[in-house]
Amino acid sequence: MKSLFLTAISEQMYKRRYSKRTIKTYLHWIAEYIRFHDKKHPSTMGDTEVESFLSDLVNRKNVAANTQAVALNSLVFLYREILKSPLSQSLNFVSSQKKQKLPVVLTHQEIKRFLEGCDTKHHLPCALMYGSGLRIIETVRLRVQDIDFDYRCIKVIDGKGGKNRVVTLAPELFDALRLQIKHAEYCLSLDNANPAFSGVWMPHRLREKYQHQSRSLPWQYLFPSNKLSIDPESGLARRHHLDEKQIQRSVRKTAIQVGIKKHVTPHTLRHSFATHLLQSGADIRTVQAQLGHTDVRTTQIYTHILQNGAHGVTSPLSRI
Repeated sequence: MKSLFLTAISEQMYKRRYSKRTIKTYLHWIAEYIRFHDKKHPSTMGDTEVESFLSDLVNRKNVAANTQAVALNSLVFLYREILKSPLSQSLNFVSSQKKQKLPVVLTHQEIKRFLEGCDTKHHLPCALMYGSGLRIIETVRLRVQDIDFDYRCIKVIDGKGGKNRVVTLAPELFDALRLQIKHAEYCLSLDNANPAFSGVWMPHRLREKYQHQSRSLPWQYLFPSNKLSIDPESGLARRHHLDEKQIQRSVRKTAIQVGIKKHVTPHTLRHSFATHLLQSGADIRTVQAQLGHTDVRTTQIYTHILQNGAHGVTSPLSRI
């Protein structure tokens, strides 16, 4: 049975218009925190208990710094927004020193083999993740109107951190994209004939501004789900986008089938996009903008895995 306390938090977050992904993540860490302290109610705990929980994540589970930061953000939200008892700004806990791993990157030949081995249903999403450097969630959330054939670009709306950006679009994908738009249009024609259909989900302010656009093609998801589902926020029947888990499974399966020995995930395609852009001579600031990184230092990690060695230094062994 689901906790009434967690259910109440979930409802509050929906009302405050948090994304489903953020709600799921925050609830996970709040539940972990409660279990760690033998199911004590968070209102009976505070700074000391939060510090011991965050320290345990490092000392016992050896989590990465980003993971610990997400857990902290979840608890900060819990105490500040739900319990109205903010945590101290000077919490004393063991910070993660786990080093960030270098990303896994495929060679051009491996990318070619991978895309040739992709099943037809997931080939286009995978080609977009590699060809445009999209995250998997950005890919499945694309709307028909986000594809700009005239300027050969894709508009990424409300990406990570709520940022918008424009990324490149390979002309080689134009035909496949037009077919995909035709598929989205067919799904919409079925939905509009269904009395239960309440239109596609739209951001709150735009939902009020463009009340009738939820049934128009431009706002439909480019990769629609196979069936209608109930929107947990409103309780209405809508057609959601393709589940990213389907793509994740397909990527792992394809990599094995084509004989790639590396650990390949959808994000590997994005890593490969960035590395191959730098290899081709693109400026790091350009790559930063394409990826949507706030700090160029995040982008610089790709310079460490280029084939020309560390910082362009040629090994003396190569001169023998």
